[in-house]
Amino acid sequence: MMRKSTGGVAPGVWPVAWTTLVGGLGVLFATTVVAVAVEPLAGILDVPLSTIQWISTGYLLALAVVVPIVPWAQQRLGGRHLWVTGLTLFLVASVLAAVAWDAPSLIASRMLQGAAGGVLMPLMTTLVMQAAAGKGLARVMSVVSVPAVLGPILGPVLGGLVLDALDWHWLFLVTAPFALAGIPLALRYLPKDEPTRSAPLDGVGFATMAVGLVAVLLGLSNASKDGGFVHPDVLVPLAGGVVLIAGFAAWTLRRRSDPLVDLRLLRHRPLSSSTTLLFLSGFALYGAMLLIPLYFQQLRGMTPLAAGLLLIPQGVGSLLSRSPAARLAETIGARWVVLVGFVVVAIGTLPFLGATESTDLVLVSAFLLVRGIGLGAVTVPLMALAFEGLARDEVPHASVISRIGQQLGGSFGTAVLAVVLQTGITTAATPAAGFHVAFWWATGFTVLAVVLSLVLPAGGRTPEPGDNDRDARSDAGNDARTSGAAKTSTTATTRAEAEVLVD
Repeated sequence: MMRKSTGGVAPGVWPVAWTTLVGGLGVLFATTVVAVAVEPLAGILDVPLSTIQWISTGYLLALAVVVPIVPWAQQRLGGRHLWVTGLTLFLVASVLAAVAWDAPSLIASRMLQGAAGGVLMPLMTTLVMQAAAGKGLARVMSVVSVPAVLGPILGPVLGGLVLDALDWHWLFLVTAPFALAGIPLALRYLPKDEPTRSAPLDGVGFATMAVGLVAVLLGLSNASKDGGFVHPDVLVPLAGGVVLIAGFAAWTLRRRSDPLVDLRLLRHRPLSSSTTLLFLSGFALYGAMLLIPLYFQQLRGMTPLAAGLLLIPQGVGSLLSRSPAARLAETIGARWVVLVGFVVVAIGTLPFLGATESTDLVLVSAFLLVRGIGLGAVTVPLMALAFEGLARDEVPHASVISRIGQQLGGSFGTAVLAVVLQTGITTAATPAAGFHVAFWWATGFTVLAVVLSLVLPAGGRTPEPGDNDRDARSDAGNDARTSGAAKTSTTATTRAEAEVLVD
């Protein structure tokens, strides 16, 4: 069973965590390393920006399609087998992208890479959270979520360095070592679990959920076109996607067994409240990851590499605050840690509300460090809270629900702020004033998250009536398929895509 997070960490969890971290870093770097490469690749491959941006858009859409089927695939194949399969597919796709001979072949390889990422990212969380068995969840999550911090910060820097020193093909080979190292590590350290069920895939659920997610994300990626959210290229797929996702929810809630994603878990307050706040943290992280680099590049005339380097203090701040935030969350509960974290994020954004072409970069870097501290304090407790009190077989579904919430938040945040920025730049007296409007919007989303933080459980989850029965059923099922594994056993739109939208 998996109850409220308790003191200490389960034996054997750290080898699982560090093993999956290797593969997770590869996926996140693959997502963000092309952030500075879209425009150069358009020239190299002699295609328009609207075509080459699909190396990012196609990657993210393929990732979104695959995510909902991961719980079912884990049941059919077992966690370790599915992880190794995902890493192998990721390695093959990375090599194919590196040897691509034109834009269509590169886009196709990137979509295959995204599909592999769609397997690995939720499965990473699932394997580690199952290994944690309800103990020290926040501390374990502070390690598991490192890729989500390092990817957006270091990916563009790595991409810029590769473009400066090497051929563009190396952009896609630099992620291959993560898979090459991750496969033998997985065979050595991941528990050898067996498939648990042979239930057929819910085809109706998969079709409605996958197509709905793709439609929503595709609509949002067009949001900076003239007309914004009322442009047909935005409104039609967005509305259609929402209808399909609603249809998926209705279909799933009527099923009595083997749902693709068990939405009934949203009745569980820690999961529903943390997913809502993760949605808004996507606004705060990815929305601002659109604005801040564009401020450096468009308003101050810096190169993409220089802009990426200036974002490093934010990543450092997030890394510094993760472990203290995890321990505080386990001591006093997630609510106050997350609330204060969002306040710190808002404070770290203050200089940008009035920043101009001549604002002191030392001041900006200092506040980015503060902002990163706040982001670390927000994401770790929220991601851990989603798994409080869940049975082992519920963890894969919670991983998918929280992952989709954060991904949609990042996409919505990027789209909304792209529209606001574009409108502000064209209507404000100066370009700087347009950025000020957009940063005020970003700060407003963060303040809203501060208020909504009050709905989080104050000090961890109190067991509810029926939990003992649910855990007993889960334990009985696990005992029936006893293995050593069971006993020892858990972006979003990239900055380049956002830049293309605004440009």
